[in-house]
Amino acid sequence: MVQKEKIGVLDTLRTRLRRETFRPTLFSVIIGSSFISRRGLFCAIKRLAPSITGNVLDFGCGSKPYEALFINADSYIGTDLEITGHDHIDSKVDVFYDGGVLSFPDGAFDAVVSFEVFEHVFNLPDILKEINRVTKDSGLLLISMPFAWGEHETPYDYARYTSFGISHILKRGGYEVLEVKKTTTFLLAVCQMFINYLVQLGPRSWILRPLLQLFVIFPVTLIAYAINAVVPKRYEYFSNIVVLARKCATSE
Repeated sequence: MVQKEKIGVLDTLRTRLRRETFRPTLFSVIIGSSFISRRGLFCAIKRLAPSITGNVLDFGCGSKPYEALFINADSYIGTDLEITGHDHIDSKVDVFYDGGVLSFPDGAFDAVVSFEVFEHVFNLPDILKEINRVTKDSGLLLISMPFAWGEHETPYDYARYTSFGISHILKRGGYEVLEVKKTTTFLLAVCQMFINYLVQLGPRSWILRPLLQLFVIFPVTLIAYAINAVVPKRYEYFSNIVVLARKCATSE
């Protein structure tokens, strides 16, 4: 009985930690080294999510970490590659995708969302054609990508996009860009990368790593926000970018 209770507590803790990874609360300031990046990303998606309505496709869905934010969606279908740079232990994939043609009819969805996926897509213009095909005319596309971040899910990490670059690609792909949001200031992005550097240099011991988090990374994060509150804001360098676009209506 005691052993089962211990397992139950550990499972609850793991679930909480996974949730904090994508939907960070103030608790994450203490326990998480990526709070600056993750919090900015979450807030940007949360603000735009209510504009997404109807039948929604989550392209590269993984565990569907932001599904609960889409309160106006009638349905929320997730598709993902079966072989990616991460495992599917926590994934909630409804339909696996072969990397070519999406297994949905033309205009099947009112909106498509995709979070932290496009940097892993080598042939983005081709993929956008498929996403465009399964989206209704005037349907919405909500996406996010990292900018200031290290290589991850290697070797399937191919690109970083400036606000101008992704806007250009979307326009050529048949979309009207409605909003571009950089999720952090220049200063916060620099501080996040400095924290990432500390984590890479830090101890691997399961005893010492929490001490690094509590006595070094936690204070650095607080100091970063304090300085950011008083210095001039610049946005040429940022952690992530969130873009809302609309599919251009096709001519009859």
